Amino acid sequence: MAIYHCSIKIVSRGKGKSAVAAAAYRAGEKLTNEWDGLTHDYTRKGGVVHSEIMLPPHAPPSFSDRSILWNSVEQIEKSNNSQLAREIEIALPVELSREEQTRLVREYCSSQFVSKGMCADFNIHDTGNGNPHAHILLTMRPLDEKGTWAAKSKKEYVLDENGERVKLPSGRYKTRKVDLMDWNRQENADLWRKAWADLANDYLERSGSAERIDHRSHAERGIEELPTVHMGVAASQMEKKGIATDKGEINRMIQKTNRLMREIRGYIDSLKEWLAEVFAAKKQLQAAPHSPDIATLLTRYLSIEREKSRKYSQGWQQQHTAGELQKISKAIVYLQSKGIATLEDLDAALSSVDEEAKRLNTSVVAKQKRMRTLEKFIEHGSNYNRLKPIHDELKTLKNGWGKKREKFEQAHESDLIIWNAANRFLHANLPEGTKSFKVSEWQKEFDELKAQSIGEYEELKTKRSEVKELQQIRKCIDIVEQAEQRTQEQTHQTPRRKKEDISL
Repeated sequence: MAIYHCSIKIVSRGKGKSAVAAAAYRAGEKLTNEWDGLTHDYTRKGGVVHSEIMLPPHAPPSFSDRSILWNSVEQIEKSNNSQLAREIEIALPVELSREEQTRLVREYCSSQFVSKGMCADFNIHDTGNGNPHAHILLTMRPLDEKGTWAAKSKKEYVLDENGERVKLPSGRYKTRKVDLMDWNRQENADLWRKAWADLANDYLERSGSAERIDHRSHAERGIEELPTVHMGVAASQMEKKGIATDKGEINRMIQKTNRLMREIRGYIDSLKEWLAEVFAAKKQLQAAPHSPDIATLLTRYLSIEREKSRKYSQGWQQQHTAGELQKISKAIVYLQSKGIATLEDLDAALSSVDEEAKRLNTSVVAKQKRMRTLEKFIEHGSNYNRLKPIHDELKTLKNGWGKKREKFEQAHESDLIIWNAANRFLHANLPEGTKSFKVSEWQKEFDELKAQSIGEYEELKTKRSEVKELQQIRKCIDIVEQAEQRTQEQTHQTPRRKKEDISL
């Protein structure tokens, strides 16, 4: 089925990223970054089924060459923490053909980005595992009419209430950064996400598919479900090989809990709707304020079923009666254990089960969210501790040592990128001054939460059994109500007048 996935990230030099490296990986090509001299060879990477560069009218034609485009970006950005590119990753509907998928991505890039002046480099990946997706790399600096890179922003003086420049203690004047383009506005993310959903749904409709996607979160759509965790390449590959991962465990628990809650909600909503109809009908008929005892109704049900079975063989009658008697006995014991005697009691019991199921679900969701956070801490903490010796060794190699440091960085490029990412994440999400990362303690908490979630999931299964039992009781009561209604109709039916003999 079609799924919605649209993530937006920044390729930043300050995070150890490179626009050339990102382009090479997503296109499965070999490119050399002229800014740092590193070559990135991903020609052995499989699954790239389409590559395309789209340019605005005033862009140099030479930018159609991936190497020229992204090396131009690298060269114009001088700072060590420059934002080099924006990446948008989108899941493609499996219901569309490859040609339709390509046209969809092309139209999306054209309408949302290229028309605004950005260069778009998009690649479609599909390894045949049912997860076709596209990576879109976008330039972040505008081009002027001559095809030359223009400024992203400018500085302007901060003025006081009298229109005078504000002087700082250093003697300089206070300034602020003003973006010259609106590409970095936070609102754009919502607009781009919605635009993707709208365009993809348009293509799905035109292709005759009934599937649709929605860019809104579960909360915005009123769905009481927790979204699954993005698995990532490494975890996905391990799961395919039959190796259980923390991310996989979280997703399986989330999926099971969501399915269970959908079942419980379905049963409860159905029963509540039925009770509302029963109460409304009795009120209209000016029936007694309280419904008959449910046990009495179930006894009547047994009489009705016994009467129905008379047209069958004696052996079948005995077997059917024994089965129905066992079912009703079980139902009555359950009702007595829950203190349910009337339909009003049943209505109250449903509300109680509903509230308890919601409480359990809220508790499970909170634990699963914490588990998601812990999983990230465990992953980054493990990477940090494992690769720290490589980082420490790099620190001993000073820049003045000729090519020794450069060769070391090139040999350990991927490890250093992973360590830097772990270092940034941990220091950004842990209390300031934290120096050691105790992965074992995080793992212990993760395992404890997992065990508690499993226990609460079992409690939810018990709630499902309860509402399923109530649903069965409802079917029995329905049969009694229908039989009584037929009896009342026959009783109030006007007798037909007999024909009289007429003598001629």
